[in-house]
Amino acid sequence: MRQWLGLLFALLLFSETDAQYYDSVSFVSANWKAQRLDRKVRLYQNHFSSKNVFKANENISYVLIKKGKRSSFRVAAEPSRLRTVSDMAAENNALVAVNGNFFDMKNGGAVDFTRVSGQVINVNRKGKDEKLDFHQKAAIVIDKGRLAIKKWDGLTNWEEWLKEPDIMLNGPLLLFNKQNERLDSVAFNVARHPRTCVGITRRGHLILLVVDGRQANSAGMSLFELTKIMRWLGCVSAINFDGGGSSTLWVRDKGVINYPTDNKQWDHEGARKVANILYLKPRK
Repeated sequence: MRQWLGLLFALLLFSETDAQYYDSVSFVSANWKAQRLDRKVRLYQNHFSSKNVFKANENISYVLIKKGKRSSFRVAAEPSRLRTVSDMAAENNALVAVNGNFFDMKNGGAVDFTRVSGQVINVNRKGKDEKLDFHQKAAIVIDKGRLAIKKWDGLTNWEEWLKEPDIMLNGPLLLFNKQNERLDSVAFNVARHPRTCVGITRRGHLILLVVDGRQANSAGMSLFELTKIMRWLGCVSAINFDGGGSSTLWVRDKGVINYPTDNKQWDHEGARKVANILYLKPRK
C-alpha cells in the first residue's frame, strides 16, 4: 500500500512539475507584440487565448524600463478624492502609468501610507488591534527618480523611518532578493483576479505589469501564479499593487491599453477611479 501511495505521489509531483514547465515555455516563447515607447522603454502585450497558461485564457500587458538615467519614476496622489489613472497620468505628462495602492472607495484617499515629494498624503488605516494589514508590509520607494522595493522590518510605524521623498506602501510582497515570500492561502491570494504588479529584474530593469481578469477572454491570476510569471520575466523582487477593478495600464498617446473590468465589457472604457498612481516620466 505504501508503495502505491509513494508512486501516486511521485506521479502527481511529476504532473505538477510538467504543467509548470509547459506553462513557462508557453509564456516565454509566446509571440509577444512589442512596441517602442522611448529609447529604453518597451511595451509588451500578448493574449493567451488557448488556455495554455495555467489552463486559462490570460491577457497580459507589461512595460519594461531598462536601467538608465533617462527616465524618472514618480507618484501622483489625491488625499481625499478618486480620479482615473488616465486623468492623473495626462495631468503629470507621464509616459506610462499604473494604478497605485489600496483606497477608500466610498470616501476617497488611500488606506495605506503615501508620501509625495516629502509630503505625507495619506497614513495607514489600521484595524482595531493596530496591526498592519497585508498591503502595508511592503513598499515602493523613489529617490531622485529611481525606484526600489522595501520589505517591512517588523515595526508598526516602519513607514515613518523610510527616508525617500516618494513612498507608496503596498502588497503583498511576492519576491524579495531572489526569494519567494510566504503567502497565506486566503481567498485574496488564491482566487484569480485582475492584478497589477511591479518587479525589478536581476539586471536592474523595471517591469510594470497588468493581468486582466473576470472575463472569458482573461481569467486573471492568483498571487501564486503572478509570482511565477514575474520570475519567468527575470524579476528578483516583485510587489503586488491594488488589483481587481482598479488594475489599469495607461500609455501616452494610446490611453488605457488593458481591459479594466468595472463596466463588465471587453473594452478599454471600464477604468475605475483610484487614489494614486505610479508613473514614469522621461527625463529631458
